[in-house]
Amino acid sequence: MTSPLPRSADPSGPDAAPSVLDLAPVLPVVVLADAADAVPLARALVAGGLPAIEVTLRTPAALDAIRAIAREVPGAVVGAGTVVTPEQVDAVTAAGARFLVSPGWTESLLTAMRASGVPYLPGVSTASEVVALLERGVREMKFFPAQAAGGTAYLRSLAGPLPQARFCPTGGIGPATAPEYLSLPNVGCVGGSWMVPAEAVAARDWDRIEELARAAAGLRGAGGTCR
Repeated sequence: MTSPLPRSADPSGPDAAPSVLDLAPVLPVVVLADAADAVPLARALVAGGLPAIEVTLRTPAALDAIRAIAREVPGAVVGAGTVVTPEQVDAVTAAGARFLVSPGWTESLLTAMRASGVPYLPGVSTASEVVALLERGVREMKFFPAQAAGGTAYLRSLAGPLPQARFCPTGGIGPATAPEYLSLPNVGCVGGSWMVPAEAVAARDWDRIEELARAAAGLRGAGGTCR
């Protein structure tokens, strides 16, 4: 049985797309050089309490990794990250991606993500980009690069004038800084890679990754708004 995605807070009606922001306090950002590692890695993350997994399109193995997780890890909600073209939207959804994440957005990319029928988090780093997406009916976004773009202070400043926007901040966030992000009213979850360190993946130390994932999942009780 696949893990369900809860309904989104998007106000577009009863057919609104489900939200990935509500699955866990942390969205693992995964870079895989070998698609053979995808299934055991995903199983470790799911066992640790992190069912949503963003596989980034930074390596040639990414599509095969998404395909393998979608097929063989029923407890996972696998998505694609670093989606920057409409063609990539088509490729990753065909491979089984159940959500899309981009570092930024254009009109053509946004149109393709909307047409895909799966949840998507377009990237923003300025108030103007947030307002532009709100005008287009998008309320859930990736804030990237989070630390470099102003961190928690910037997001806190956005909460007053733009309370309808919800974010998954990603970029430079670790276990020490994640709780402060999660305490903000406009943050649903944070993205990060600290629970999938490159050396652990290279060593295929799935027990360590499961342990790190369990600690990250425990951040739900750190005062965040994840539901």
